[in-house]
Amino acid sequence: MIKFKVEKELQEAILREKAKGTPDVEIGQKYGVSLKYIEKIITKSQGINVSSLKTSRKIKTLHPKNFREEQTTVWSFKQRGNWATHSGEYRGNWSPYIPRNIILKYSKPGELVLDYFCGSGTTAVECKILGRKCIALDINDKAIELAKKNLNFTIEAQQLTFADGETSLEIYEPQVLVGDARDLSFLQDNSVDLICAHPPYANIIHYTDSKEGDLSHLDVEEFLKEMAKVAKESFRVLKPGKKCAILIGDIRREKHVVPLGFELINVYLDAGFKLRELVIKRQHNCRTTGIWYEKSIKHNFLLLAHEYLPIFEKPETPTYLINISEKEEPYGLLLPMLEKPVSREKLKNLETTTVWVLPEKNFDECINKNVIDRYSNGKDYSVITFVSHSKGEIKFAKENSLKNYGLLFIKSPFLSSKPSYSYIEYYLKEIRQIVNQELSNIDKGGFIVIQTQDVRVNGYVEPLAKRLVDELKHENLWLKEIVVVTKDRINPSSKISREQLEIVHLYLLIYEVKK
Repeated sequence: MIKFKVEKELQEAILREKAKGTPDVEIGQKYGVSLKYIEKIITKSQGINVSSLKTSRKIKTLHPKNFREEQTTVWSFKQRGNWATHSGEYRGNWSPYIPRNIILKYSKPGELVLDYFCGSGTTAVECKILGRKCIALDINDKAIELAKKNLNFTIEAQQLTFADGETSLEIYEPQVLVGDARDLSFLQDNSVDLICAHPPYANIIHYTDSKEGDLSHLDVEEFLKEMAKVAKESFRVLKPGKKCAILIGDIRREKHVVPLGFELINVYLDAGFKLRELVIKRQHNCRTTGIWYEKSIKHNFLLLAHEYLPIFEKPETPTYLINISEKEEPYGLLLPMLEKPVSREKLKNLETTTVWVLPEKNFDECINKNVIDRYSNGKDYSVITFVSHSKGEIKFAKENSLKNYGLLFIKSPFLSSKPSYSYIEYYLKEIRQIVNQELSNIDKGGFIVIQTQDVRVNGYVEPLAKRLVDELKHENLWLKEIVVVTKDRINPSSKISREQLEIVHLYLLIYEVKK
């Protein structure tokens, strides 16, 4: 390891290594510095957080090969996408597959797309390729310089036609400018057809050295406060009936998850939006073998492997004028039942990330075993299942509750049968009551795991995992993990639906008992 007497010499040496293209890991080993330190030096030197100082690249193709629009609520891109001028050099930028899907699903050629967290210009590049008008802004002038470089390419007439041969597009050069997402006063009310943006995650990746107004330097509470201003402006400029798509992920503090994604969804809902879709974006850069597997088991944590992509809609009718009238439901038909314990046969390997892709054949069994093997701590456990009496699904008689046990597992299979809003409200009330009643019976350090899922009511998504997290605010409960579970076979229809995505995921909310 090379050492320097003066830190300035160390920083200059790191910049020389970066200019040569030396990987960050090698630089860190050579000079004894962290990857975070290298990022800080680059951001301070360049005014922008990039992984490479080489920005020139040759365009091989303007469109991804064999592209198909996503049709379900789980989006998974093993390759981030490198067509046109797209690259991963700008740290934290999103895969171009995301804005491409959003733009194609929720806008038409010639319509105006707004991205107020422009970064390196990923959304703007896709708008140019797909024949949409675009206004892209970023508070960092250096990011705007990079975005303009990425937009400096020409498109030939024959490249404007899609594979189906039906759509020939006109090209619009994006308007890229320095600006603040909290102040869109240069845009008129109801003037934007689609908002497509990827905000920074509270104090995780810093996109500037310390530029005033850079939201990436704010911690959670202040970040959400400032994003409320962004949401308010978004609602103002978006046309009624149009969509606003925001990618956001959770963060971790003190080995427990901070549900930043759900908190930001609340911010946009509070601004007047309705939730049309809630997509899960799966990440593929998480290590799940070797030492990482051992650490995951030993310290009982999961690697964050998903982000949320809520698709909001500005209602054509103001929310306060929407009257939800519904026939009263026979609540007695929805019953929480205490099940007999499931098999104690252990799995060979437990899941180690926050996305569990499980075989369809043994789907429920795999969920049960992963939950029980990891979170029961070898102690007794209870499994309570909400079932619909009208379907004759009750399998076990009510039994006495356990005392001093290690895990309460609450399951809700009835949610897959498209319950009404009244059923949902009753279900949430019952969950709260069960948790409050059973909390004193669970050992300190034990867990409560709630299996739930999003449902669609009157065309909009009712995000039940988010609602449970909002409501289960107990001094003796600490949210440890939010897990997304889906099946390993997802064979969507060949016909692309423009109306709604198929909900193919559920959640496990994992709470640690602190008492």
